[in-house]
Amino acid sequence: MKHLMLLIFVITTFTFFSNAQSGEKKWYKGNTHTHTLNSDGDSTPDEVARWYREHGYHFLVLTDHNFLTNVDALNALHGADEQYLIIPGEEVTDKYGRKPIHVNGLNLETLVPPQGGNSVVETLQRNIDAVNDVGGLPHINHPNFGWAITAAEMAEVQRYKLFEVFNGHPLINNFGGGGMPGLEEMWDIILSSGKLLYGVATDDAHHFKSPWNRNAAAPGRGWVFVRADSLNAAAIIAALASGDFYASTGVSLKDYQVDGEKMVIDIENNRGSQQRFSTLFIGENGEILKTDVENPAIYLFKGEEKYVRAKVIDSNGNIAWTQPVMR
Repeated sequence: MKHLMLLIFVITTFTFFSNAQSGEKKWYKGNTHTHTLNSDGDSTPDEVARWYREHGYHFLVLTDHNFLTNVDALNALHGADEQYLIIPGEEVTDKYGRKPIHVNGLNLETLVPPQGGNSVVETLQRNIDAVNDVGGLPHINHPNFGWAITAAEMAEVQRYKLFEVFNGHPLINNFGGGGMPGLEEMWDIILSSGKLLYGVATDDAHHFKSPWNRNAAAPGRGWVFVRADSLNAAAIIAALASGDFYASTGVSLKDYQVDGEKMVIDIENNRGSQQRFSTLFIGENGEILKTDVENPAIYLFKGEEKYVRAKVIDSNGNIAWTQPVMR
């Protein structure tokens, strides 16, 4: 009975895991957070769009601070069917007191001004509502930037499913410290409270002209692989909204599948014996349910898990995060 209930949940909520769909859909690499000269980046939208195409990305969302770049001309110049797509977006940049509150709006048709609020939660909620109300997809950016947003505050906010579990900017405090949790620990706190949340990785790139500077917010540090029917904005946004993607800083997956009995992670290995992998299957409160060094890595459901997500780490410290499967 437990396995049957889990199977029903997986089929109805995580339909993208089905074996049938895995043969129909494709993986598209993309970045959902980057900047140009239209806010505080060092390069033009043309230069930024060109960088991502030349480095193997399939889609890019331009997200300048409180600025919505028209991407029609960029797509006419750089876009190509099933090869490359630029999606319009904005980093809605607000604050509560001295705390920076930043929410990305993906696939926006109109600029969303910062909404303000009387608390961190209200400021987040008002900006997320504003993005949703114009048909965009919101994600909460870098909660530990300025130590602005706690896990408890994110758990209160409604109408969003995405947050940055990794951000490549050097001032983001991804890993926490001084008694403050890192972004992945925050993810497990929120999931353990019963709230479903998906983790994206981004580079938050600002600096394309001096990427070798270790203090630069350089491109190519974090991204997502989205599984969709085709490379168009509607399909990409729908896949992100439903959790049909994984986040990465360098590990690629051939595939991953879930049924009522197991989760299977099939890892891409381009370096043979020179590259090793450890897959951590993680559950409630961040508990490591199993560590698997085989490829594919397999987790057999026991039936009592509140959620299971996977984290694949390679022998050079690169990571891939799959999205949680919740009972």
